[in-house]
Amino acid sequence: MKLQFKHQKFQADAAKAVVDIFAGQPYLTPTYMMDRGTGVEQIGMNEEQDFTGWSNQKIVPELNDGVVLEHLRKVQRANLIEPSAKLEGHYNLTIEMETGVGKTYTYIKTMFELNKHYGWSKFIIVVPSIAIREGVYKSFEVTQEHFAEEYGKKIRFFIYNSAQLTEIDRFASDSSINVMIINSQAFNAKGKDARRIYMKLDEFRSRRPIDIIAKTNPILIIDEPQSVEGKQTKENLKQFNPLFTLRYSATHKSDSIYNMVYRLDAMEAYNKRLVKKIAVKGITESGSTATESYVYLQSINLSKADPTATIQFDFKGASGIRKVTKTVGIGFNLYDQSGQLEEYKSGFVVKAIDGRDDSVEFLNGVKIYAGDVIGKVSEEQLRRIQIRETILSHIDRERQLFYKGIKVLSLFFIDEVEHYKKYDAAGQPQNGIFADMFEEEYADIVENLQLSLADGGEDDYIHYLNRISAASTHAGYFSIDKKGRMTNSKLGDKKEKTSDDIDAYDLIMKNKELLLDRDPKRSPVRFIFSHSALREGWDNPNVFQICTLKQSSSDVRKRQEVGRGLRLCVNQDGERMDTNVLGNDVHNVNVLTVIASESYDSFAKGLQSEMAEAVANRPKAVTPELFMGKTITDAQGNTDVITDDVAREIYVGLRMEGYIDKQGTLTDKYYEDKANGEIKLTEEVAGAVDSVIGIIDTIYDGKVLQPENARANNVELQVSEEKLAMPEFKALWAKISPKSVYVVDFDTDELVQKAIAALNSKLHVSKIFFKVESGSMSEIKSKDALLSGASFVREKSAAYGTSQQIQANRGVKYDLIGKLVDETGLTRKAIIAILQGIQPVVFNQFKDNPEEFILKAAALINDEKATAIVQHITYDVLDEHYDTDVFTEPTIRGKLGVNAMKAAKHLYDHIVYDSTNEKAFAEQLDVCTDIAVYVKLPEQFYISTPAGRYMPEWAIALYRETKGKRFFVVGKKAGKDKDSNQSKIAENIKICCASKHLTEISAGKVVFKTTEEYTDFMDLSHFIKNCQYTRNSVK
Repeated sequence: MKLQFKHQKFQADAAKAVVDIFAGQPYLTPTYMMDRGTGVEQIGMNEEQDFTGWSNQKIVPELNDGVVLEHLRKVQRANLIEPSAKLEGHYNLTIEMETGVGKTYTYIKTMFELNKHYGWSKFIIVVPSIAIREGVYKSFEVTQEHFAEEYGKKIRFFIYNSAQLTEIDRFASDSSINVMIINSQAFNAKGKDARRIYMKLDEFRSRRPIDIIAKTNPILIIDEPQSVEGKQTKENLKQFNPLFTLRYSATHKSDSIYNMVYRLDAMEAYNKRLVKKIAVKGITESGSTATESYVYLQSINLSKADPTATIQFDFKGASGIRKVTKTVGIGFNLYDQSGQLEEYKSGFVVKAIDGRDDSVEFLNGVKIYAGDVIGKVSEEQLRRIQIRETILSHIDRERQLFYKGIKVLSLFFIDEVEHYKKYDAAGQPQNGIFADMFEEEYADIVENLQLSLADGGEDDYIHYLNRISAASTHAGYFSIDKKGRMTNSKLGDKKEKTSDDIDAYDLIMKNKELLLDRDPKRSPVRFIFSHSALREGWDNPNVFQICTLKQSSSDVRKRQEVGRGLRLCVNQDGERMDTNVLGNDVHNVNVLTVIASESYDSFAKGLQSEMAEAVANRPKAVTPELFMGKTITDAQGNTDVITDDVAREIYVGLRMEGYIDKQGTLTDKYYEDKANGEIKLTEEVAGAVDSVIGIIDTIYDGKVLQPENARANNVELQVSEEKLAMPEFKALWAKISPKSVYVVDFDTDELVQKAIAALNSKLHVSKIFFKVESGSMSEIKSKDALLSGASFVREKSAAYGTSQQIQANRGVKYDLIGKLVDETGLTRKAIIAILQGIQPVVFNQFKDNPEEFILKAAALINDEKATAIVQHITYDVLDEHYDTDVFTEPTIRGKLGVNAMKAAKHLYDHIVYDSTNEKAFAEQLDVCTDIAVYVKLPEQFYISTPAGRYMPEWAIALYRETKGKRFFVVGKKAGKDKDSNQSKIAENIKICCASKHLTEISAGKVVFKTTEEYTDFMDLSHFIKNCQYTRNSVK
């Protein structure tokens, strides 16, 4: 498998934030004569060329501290960050990025962008540990081709090794982008080898490696500065003579945040669905009125019939007492079923099973909840329960994702290797206690699952399980000793409890892609045991379960525990399963379940506390001051700064709409209206709703970061065989299940002419102006005046336009034709014809503002292209049909009362809904007397269009025709939540094409309607009677 990488806006924004700080820096690549050293014989005539060094051009004098500070504040305002009062050094820039969103990818992209704009080519990445160093190196390897395609060049990268000093010469003498990766111990530790970077070395021609590096003026990138920057390190870093320093982390120390230019913290990453949702399976030891009565409530099972419970209890058999797991109903008697063990004699008969609070009550009054264990419980038994729960969660997730082609991995962290693998006197390996527990529990769970799924239509999944044995599906990743035995990792960092074992990390990295392969022959391993000290090496995107089988004395922060599994998963093609692929389903697929050794409440509270600490610099309440001075952008791309008066108007409007309470806390109504796309704002900012919501979303909200209870009210949707057999459903399915193929046949010359007309009439590009101000500091009245900048008095101001030929980024060369080809998908010939055809006055706007010209021109051309596609597309019906397997194959789950409800007329027994409006719509469908059956269509059912797949939401069948209408398909419009005008156009193309497809395959018998948020369908009877077939407009 080869991992695929996508262009993601937030990563581009983070790179742009750094680039924009130095706007006005020319594109230069200076050379110098390197120190030849002594004691080496010169050979050949090219000695000058051989010792030519390439360095980063120093920042030009025109970019003085005042200019850079103004650039910094502009970037901060655009990214909703509190503007800095002053510059921290020359220069320290901080970028905050949550674990799992691609921090390393982002700073590699930033290197390419800095090189593209300013010619800078020397970079040093400083990391705190071997684990992170090896991970960074692996990221450079796997992204090399991806970035080469985008930028047309490759980075030369290497890990600093004091025994391979020729790499230092190559770093200085190579003209391409060069990156050295170094861990801080290499120049910090007191050992002899660690100091070699500062020594004059004979094998390095009596030169000091640090001097050769410093001469290049490298840009320093510090990965995890909170773990790197001690007092000694800060001093030693100065010897690298950095041009400036970029600092990347998810958890910066609050007293070390210098000039933050971009922030994507835990809360924003979750809101943007860039990381997995976290769920917690807690295990609670609780007291009981029965002294030694062991009972573990594994789960409550909800279905059409009465709820059942899966419990574990002691059983007395012929060979002694063992623990058994059974699914039971009301009236189940533990005393009888346990072989009449005395511990269950006093009233352990199931009295009630409640799916609302996931509880079981016995006749003796004992009530336990899912995850509770009562009675005598040993440390060993708790670990067994954790292992069993991990396997159950794994199988659950695996069934759900099996037909999506996604490999599911589970990760166990342990403190002692002998618990997993031990060796006899002859050195032969044997299972440790945890490996034995795993194989026993896995075999039991799979056997019971095979029985329960015997007639469940999951034959492919059962076949997959049968091809993998319990012994082959788990593997250990540990340090290896000289005899080839697994051994405990030595702690390289006792404070962070991490190891410096290069071989162990190399094994983890080497097998990263292999572990993602789902083929049972090539890669049967799905469960991984590893030493807790190696946890930083694990960033495999398909880890869905994490279980730390730690001793109770171990102290690992919960954010560290979940951090290894936050990355969004990939499928068998290496494609990231993000919102672009899954839409609203992204957090149904991407769920990380932590199997804790404590209760859900305890773990969740601890994790939330750590998350809150990490986002402590967010505002806690909505106030007028939150909006003052912030920049907002309307739908047309126009920007404005919010004045104090408008800020107060926004605040009053939020109060009147009930979006905030007296304390400025966001209400449930705000979140509901936001989810439904119905936020109402004061008239002054009504056109910039997305920008204002972006400002409001900077408020800290603990509810957003609360992990889900993995046990709470889980329900798995079941297809009703009765409804599948209904004549009304069969008739509906016959109309909408045929597949089709489309043909687009439009005249390119016609498109060129229409694009020329559109550009001539609609393309207006703003000119760039520069404002240069000068002043002096006459007196310092107070410390406050100095900090605020009030001591400086403005004396002179002048504005420059592009007519004076003073240009920002004057070294940047724009490939206008190439960019428009990329943005529109048209040929170079067509783009050239369009540019040649537009009026000179329109084309000359390119010089005024190249980036805006490209952006707006591409949008206008795409508008015309979209219209042409819709006008000229035709669909031909194929003999192929969708099978009803699209309903039975996927596993759909929800949580009752959260995003799922029971339904009477739905094809499934429940409905999983995405918003309160969608829930209300489904409730209307369920009680409408005209409707026979309806279904929320699964994502496997889609319509092919030139703009990508279109997935309609609902299909509805009436009992009889009403005004000639009986079958309906409902889809979603391109709503306000779309990222750009481009995505709205693409979505509208899909809708128009879907309409043509449905008309063609049903001979006009299916009515297709679209809605933004269902509010226009609330009166269903009116909708059914008055719904007319209408074609959607692209515009």
